[in-house]
Amino acid sequence: MAGGSSSQAPLVLVSNRGPVTFDVDGSFARGGGGLVTALTGLATHRDAVWIASAMTAGAVRPSHERGGRAFRIDTAGGEFHVRLVVSDAEAYDRFYNVVANPMLWFIQHYLWDLSNAPDIRESEVQAFEQGYKAVNADLARAVVEQIEGQDDPVVMVHDYHLYTLPTVVRAARPDVFLHHFIHIPWTQPDAWRVLPKRVREEIFDGVLANDIVGFHTRAYRWNFLQCCRDLTDYEVDFERGVVHVGGREVWVRAYPLPIDYEATRRVAASERTAHFEAELKRRRREHIILRVDRADLSKNVLRGFTAFDQFLEEHPEFCEHVTFIAQLMPSRMDVAEYQEYLERIEALVAIVNHRHGTPDWMPIQLKLRDDLEEAVAAYKQYDVMLVNAMFDGMNLVAKEGPLVNERDGVSILSENTGAHEELGEWALSVNPFDIKETADSIYRALTMSAAERTRRARGLKAAVTARDPGDWIDEQLADIRAKGAGSAVGPAR
Repeated sequence: MAGGSSSQAPLVLVSNRGPVTFDVDGSFARGGGGLVTALTGLATHRDAVWIASAMTAGAVRPSHERGGRAFRIDTAGGEFHVRLVVSDAEAYDRFYNVVANPMLWFIQHYLWDLSNAPDIRESEVQAFEQGYKAVNADLARAVVEQIEGQDDPVVMVHDYHLYTLPTVVRAARPDVFLHHFIHIPWTQPDAWRVLPKRVREEIFDGVLANDIVGFHTRAYRWNFLQCCRDLTDYEVDFERGVVHVGGREVWVRAYPLPIDYEATRRVAASERTAHFEAELKRRRREHIILRVDRADLSKNVLRGFTAFDQFLEEHPEFCEHVTFIAQLMPSRMDVAEYQEYLERIEALVAIVNHRHGTPDWMPIQLKLRDDLEEAVAAYKQYDVMLVNAMFDGMNLVAKEGPLVNERDGVSILSENTGAHEELGEWALSVNPFDIKETADSIYRALTMSAAERTRRARGLKAAVTARDPGDWIDEQLADIRAKGAGSAVGPAR
């Protein structure tokens, strides 16, 4: 980035999901998920154009009305310049529902039961060629158009949907600076051997077409470097976090994602949150255990409820004194595995409630909805929060809950969440597959001394507020500037 104009040109952000979702009547609302939360901070921190897929029929209309060009959107979260890219509907279905979800998502969360699935046939390979790569190419063309005429443009690519996009952009604009942040775990080499060799090679070549590749944790960064060593012919420098690709050095870095803790505190202080909190206090038993999650296979909901079932079996003195509140947002209901998983969750809740419940006490209170203020009200009042994901990119719930909790609540945290690298010292760490350990941790949390609860709660709050989204963005921009200026790279963070 030697040219002086690069500091003046807007950043180009590109992701599958944009900052808002459009309805067919033209109205829109802020999009959900950790990626949108992270990029919203980035788009408001720097002048940026956000390129995303027109994922719904409602989003196609404003894209056509603007001739596919970028346009401004004003929301409560800030002002954005958005460019929506329309892909062929069949290609997008193959991209999203055959390759990205579930195939890549399952690989990157170790979700495949390899004795039974996946069966990769010609249809899956065609979905990669005619769906995944096609949609990536559509977005790549929009990126190339957007940076036309810019000297030393900077493009920040996001997540697992867009692994082949950097190859296309790099071919069209060799001078571009490409930074790719991956928001979900990166698994070890053997997990990637599920994919046909040619497909795998195209994915790795796409990711390595970037100048910098970022992850939430050092563990995921290490896994990626191992994959490059074992699955490609490129030279890997583990100490410096560098992959040598031809004459280029690809930096591989960890940038843990913080929460916007001031925004979370504002939600906690809102009138609507207070309404939910008052109702929760009116109906609460002595103890509340809480989980807030998407009903995703990776979140390990079934083992969490099974551990609670075992806890009640071993400690019946807590019956009628504790309620497990689980607020789950149904997720990917167009994927058969997710439909079945939600059915299994509801069935297990019914079994546990029947086994331990009484006429006036229901051990598990299951809420299948996405309501931010209701969730934050529960954050404020829990005594134990369970985050036992099998694998998670970061898990922002693990940070949001302790921030606003008012009861020195104890966090039970899976050692396989991205948040564990930052919060593990202050939480009760569990192996997410060990039901007995999780049950014992519930008991330990509910019987912990007040002084120990306070010590851990203070540690969690301090860790959560040590960095904000501005720091996360600045760390990445600093590396972009350093690498663009030809700085030597020291040991990787």
